[in-house]
Amino acid sequence: FGILYPAAINGLQVSMKSSDYRKTEVSRRSFVSAFVSTATALSIPAVSNAGIDVNSLKALPVEGDNSGVATRLRQIEAEKNRPEDSVDKAWEKLEDGVQFREYREGRGEAVVQDGSKVGVEMTIRCKSFSTAQEPGGIKYFTTKDDTDFNEIAFTIGSGQILPELEEGMKGMKKGALRRIEVPTQYVYAARKANQLPLPSDKNKDGKRRFENLFKTDATLIFEVLVTRVK
Repeated sequence: FGILYPAAINGLQVSMKSSDYRKTEVSRRSFVSAFVSTATALSIPAVSNAGIDVNSLKALPVEGDNSGVATRLRQIEAEKNRPEDSVDKAWEKLEDGVQFREYREGRGEAVVQDGSKVGVEMTIRCKSFSTAQEPGGIKYFTTKDDTDFNEIAFTIGSGQILPELEEGMKGMKKGALRRIEVPTQYVYAARKANQLPLPSDKNKDGKRRFENLFKTDATLIFEVLVTRVK
């Protein structure tokens, strides 16, 4: 006859065989499992890209970015850290002693020349203050840290920035990347003419390095990425 188990139904005590009890228990567990699975499926929507290339969305303007600043910063960031930018290339020397290395040619029809209006992302390094971490010289200025829009803009030949840097930039296109070395005598002259980008007030280390620069060899290395030219 089998063992009898008590079960509470509507407050009454009844008995059932062990085989019937096991069937009832299995049925109850199956029902609960099916209910939980159905509830989970209804509460969590399925993820689908609907055939959209997610990477292509990065090229779209930033919603609410009326000034275009956020969009431009994102475009600049996308141009950075490419493997070909780290390739060691030979220096090209100009007649006035300025020399440069071009790491990226850029694209487009417009090139930097006299009268060009350009926007650049820039890092300026003090060559005489090199370290193991920064063998090309420690930086005293970067557009990322010292400007509001990660960019400085000027017109070639206007006298806004040192002419020797402009000479080293000529021929660059949008997206081009160069490292331009300007000898110490031109840097001293540019300081007197107020043609050097200066660190912001919050950049205490940059200010100190800039002042110490003129106690020694003041050769500067400008890392320049052209963001726009016309």
